[in-house]
Amino acid sequence: MRERELLCKPKHRWVRTTDSNHPYRIYPNLLPDSPATAPNQVWIADITYIRISLGFVYLAVILDLFSRKAIGYGLSQNIDTSLSLKALNMALESRDPPLGVIHHSDQGVQYAAHEYVDTLVFHRFQISMARKGNPYDNAVVESFLKTLKAEEVYLWEYQTSADVEKRVPYFIEQVYNQKRLHSALHYRPPAEFERMFLTNNLQNPCLPALT
Repeated sequence: MRERELLCKPKHRWVRTTDSNHPYRIYPNLLPDSPATAPNQVWIADITYIRISLGFVYLAVILDLFSRKAIGYGLSQNIDTSLSLKALNMALESRDPPLGVIHHSDQGVQYAAHEYVDTLVFHRFQISMARKGNPYDNAVVESFLKTLKAEEVYLWEYQTSADVEKRVPYFIEQVYNQKRLHSALHYRPPAEFERMFLTNNLQNPCLPALT
């Protein structure tokens, strides 16, 4: 049947989450010159989709680049600026960031829209955007989304948005942040890695953060 091309070829529906064809300002990529050596230096943001029986739920997330910790997220059946703002507002509430934090995202309209940019400017963020068509500029958050899909989303058959709203926050807060080990964090979970950094710096402010 394969030789005669009689096999059914499954179609995988791909959902576009980045719309960079918009009239808003595009900001330069600030990441190459700004490695994160402590929390609240660089925040990275992205959006993905989660399939349910009758459509999709969209997830916006913000990670702290230093610890890979998910510090803000939002879920919605609409992919718009209010979704990205939901994640940003959660991150602002949980972190109370200092002035000058780099906020890095793709060039999507959800991050370039006036309402989102105005919020960043108000809190004195430095705005950074990935180069168009370059996935490596946002590789850490892309890795997080792959982990979320592989270790949570694909293991459950979500039927409704309520299923997503119940399971995804649990995975982010209780599993990913608190338990999942990262080789880049010396095989510690993000929350523990941050706690160790803060403890080491309080006790030995002149010593390197982690070894």
